[in-house]
Amino acid sequence: MSRATLKKDPRDVAGMFDDVAKRYDITNTVLSLGQVYVWRAAVREALRITPGMRVLDIAAGTGTSSASYAEAGADVVALDFSIGMVEVGKERMPEMEFIAGDATALPFADNTFDAATISYGLRNVHDPDLALREMLRVVRPGGTLVVCEFSTPTWRPFREVYNFYLGTVMPAISSVVSSDAEAYSYLMESILDWPNQKDFAARIQRAGWRSVEYRNLSGGIVAVHRATKPDTQDTTN
Repeated sequence: MSRATLKKDPRDVAGMFDDVAKRYDITNTVLSLGQVYVWRAAVREALRITPGMRVLDIAAGTGTSSASYAEAGADVVALDFSIGMVEVGKERMPEMEFIAGDATALPFADNTFDAATISYGLRNVHDPDLALREMLRVVRPGGTLVVCEFSTPTWRPFREVYNFYLGTVMPAISSVVSSDAEAYSYLMESILDWPNQKDFAARIQRAGWRSVEYRNLSGGIVAVHRATKPDTQDTTN
């Protein structure tokens, strides 16, 4: 049985990311063929940042995305479950607020943030639906959720090429540029195990978010889902 289909042990996931923390950003740039910059800009656009907007960036890793949100004017808190990622982030960006924390038990009061976002991390959480509800709790009514995650290419021939890349090319590259090729084998399996765009949109809706929409990037390799926390009086879509 593949590792990605097993129940994710938070300690194993955190340890895996601790191991790859120092080379994580460069490995992602290489494996995505530079597309990670395009995807990051799309998330920033979906957040619709205004000056002073409070943004919680979950699974922030070393804070590369958090930094781009801060540059756009947001007041950002970068949270990650991996101590190794947080330490590297603090070393590189001491001015950024980094917190080690669990997406399923966020260490914040209700209605603290204007927006919560998570990129390429929700599929590694042992209970993604609980994490979606936790994000709902800490975002104020009328606030925003943005999830950027690997998804399902919409054109079948391209999907077949992409699956070949994930299964053959990506492991070969990661064995050269990553400090832990096994970790990237797990990440590849977790991508294939993740629900498609419509199914994931339905899960966001079930978690209590409303006005759920998504945008495909790079032919559906990645999808950016956006949703809104309803006002306390509004429980309809």
